[in-house]
Amino acid sequence: MNLVIVGGNEKLKKDYINLAKEKGHKTKVYLNMSSKLNKSIGSPDALVIFTSVVSHKMIDVVQKHAKKKNIPIIRHKNSSKCAFLECLEMVDECLGNCNECKCNKLLKQNKS
Repeated sequence: MNLVIVGGNEKLKKDYINLAKEKGHKTKVYLNMSSKLNKSIGSPDALVIFTSVVSHKMIDVVQKHAKKKNIPIIRHKNSSKCAFLECLEMVDECLGNCNECKCNKLLKQNKS
């Protein structure tokens, strides 16, 4: 399964990749906005966005791309290793039915 991580802590980039690899995911990590971000995301199975550490513009670009390609998005406020492990669990449970997905319920909890 391919996974794209948007945002996060630069010092934890290798940890994100290694934790995802242990779960069987190939991972790309984008920490900063670049002009080629939209093209380089590709068609992963899921996107993880750490909302507290990315710009609004970067989130908009990623969300538009995901909507166009029907890619599920897992959002989390925190960018710690524990938060990323929670996101990986949500990715493993997500079946593409986003309306009834447990991830949407957790998203609402994280926003409040």
